[in-house]
Amino acid sequence: MLSVLRNRTYRHLFTAQVVALSGTGLATVALSLLAYDIAGDSAGEVLGTALAIKMAAYVLIAPAIGAFADRLPRRTLLVGADLIRAGVALCLPFVGQIWQVYVLVFLLQSASAAFTPAFQAVIPDVLPKERDYTRALSLSRLAYDLESLFSPALAGLLLTVMTYNWLFTGTMLGFVASAALVVSVALPKPTAAPRTGPIHAKATAGSRLFFQVPQLRSLLALNLAVAASSAMVTVNSVVYVQGVFGLSVGSVSLALGAYGGGSMAVALVLPRVLDRVRDRTVMLSGALLLVAMFAGLGVITTGQGGSWRWPALLVTWAAFGAACSLVLTPAGRLIRRSAPKEERAAAFAAQFSLSHSCWLLTYPLAGWLGGATGLGWAVAGLGTIALGAAVGAVRLWPARAGEPAVGPMGASAVGPVVEHEHAGLAPDHPHIVDALAVGSGWRHSHRPVVDALHAHH
Repeated sequence: MLSVLRNRTYRHLFTAQVVALSGTGLATVALSLLAYDIAGDSAGEVLGTALAIKMAAYVLIAPAIGAFADRLPRRTLLVGADLIRAGVALCLPFVGQIWQVYVLVFLLQSASAAFTPAFQAVIPDVLPKERDYTRALSLSRLAYDLESLFSPALAGLLLTVMTYNWLFTGTMLGFVASAALVVSVALPKPTAAPRTGPIHAKATAGSRLFFQVPQLRSLLALNLAVAASSAMVTVNSVVYVQGVFGLSVGSVSLALGAYGGGSMAVALVLPRVLDRVRDRTVMLSGALLLVAMFAGLGVITTGQGGSWRWPALLVTWAAFGAACSLVLTPAGRLIRRSAPKEERAAAFAAQFSLSHSCWLLTYPLAGWLGGATGLGWAVAGLGTIALGAAVGAVRLWPARAGEPAVGPMGASAVGPVVEHEHAGLAPDHPHIVDALAVGSGWRHSHRPVVDALHAHH
């Protein structure tokens, strides 16, 4: 897996991702302490609103930035987003009003909504070989999981020698370091011409692509299944640990660590698995495992007494993490295969926005159901969402859509060449460079694939 780090450009970009994530983790802890200083016992309401603002920024800003991303130099966009985030982090220690927190959180997360999809879209061009790109996706998944585990620990260590305001300085330095690393390498230019047309059409191009291509419609359902599961873990871990089992606060970290550990274990082995097994099989298996884990969680939740329930919860949380990683890690490969190169930035922006729309739904639902009706109903409600999403994903994804068959060594299977026509494509469109002009459009031949240009072939 680490062999992809021999690529200097990717190595610098991956390091930029790691240091930026570390800074974000420090900011999460510092923001909690800042909210308590300003709002006291109402800090939970402040943080809940800030989380909603974060998700809203992700949902609204990512598609809007995606409309212009192909017209901006990639390095300028990434560095600009990092510097905006650094500036916001530098301002946070000086706020004294709740509304100021909300404004700065919106600016910070809007910059993240610009950075993350653009970063994801550039990696396939840096690592054009699919085996290398698969390993990069696993490394990215590991980076996210390690950040969730180690950033709180690092923050706790730093708080023993400094006040929490200095954590925002660490956040700022992380974003500045990320910008410097991006500047240090030359990024490949997009191979396709920028999209033209009305701003609204460009802003919604990625979302329309998701609804046009069968396997991307399936990915929408998979995102919902993952959101239902991760919301249950994130929102209700503390309720299980302290409310149900009567354990210490430290056990909450252990539960969340089990979830992260399951995700990392899968991310480590998945590159070799994907050399031999189709993305469809891996991702749909992950979704069905999520459903099974909700069933197991229902047994744990309704069970009475016994010392088995706490260890069983840890195993269930680890399985949730593993299943989510099975779904999320190959998602970049699926988007790369399904979206034409000129639509790739928009497709990654749409995935970022639409997946966070699912979390915007499931996070408050997990909290409301758990608080108002009890954990049993929360498990039933979110489990039903996961079941419906998993079944929908299976039905929506054609068996051979958007990916080649793979053999024991990951080689593409030889399929029949299909002759077909494309209408409405510009003469310089990269897909028809070798096509023959005919009365209604362009005719050429290649092996079957289902993507935005071939959804109905």
